[in-house]
Amino acid sequence: MNTLNKLLQAARFAAERHAGQLRKGAHAEPYINHPLEVANLIANVGKIDDIEILMAGLLHDTIEDTATTSEELIKHFGVTANGYVLEVTDDKRLPKARRKELQIEHAPHMSRGAKIVKLADKISNCRDVLENPAVDWDTTRRREYIEWGSNVVAGLRGANEDLEAQFDVIVERATLEFGLVGE
Repeated sequence: MNTLNKLLQAARFAAERHAGQLRKGAHAEPYINHPLEVANLIANVGKIDDIEILMAGLLHDTIEDTATTSEELIKHFGVTANGYVLEVTDDKRLPKARRKELQIEHAPHMSRGAKIVKLADKISNCRDVLENPAVDWDTTRRREYIEWGSNVVAGLRGANEDLEAQFDVIVERATLEFGLVGE
């Protein structure tokens, strides 16, 4: 199977697995828009054409947020893409606060491919918090999320300068809007 076919297969798989899910933002967009944005950021901002990283960008939330298993990802997309997905997947059995701490702790130790996926994910999520927050998120919660995202990204630095610069633009915008204090 050629790389374009593999990438399209990953997009379809992600769309099927995330069917019916919506983003938390006020616009309640279909969830699939998020993994598509992550892959787009990887390709067009990060200038990455590695098929394994791009597939992982599309699939990055399938294990965490759907009934997808690691074995399924290996079967359909291979060990490497699955490995990147596993590196960025939170263990939902843990309390939310602990999962957030672990993201900060694990970030410096991820493979380059997983760091790129995580960078694009943080760009997408922080952009949503800035531009399309959940209706019940006040300024304090939005500021705290972006500050936490900045702490995660600190451990990802060195993986892709263009994605890091894009994240920094979002933090600058948030600083102007919220007056971030953790910088």
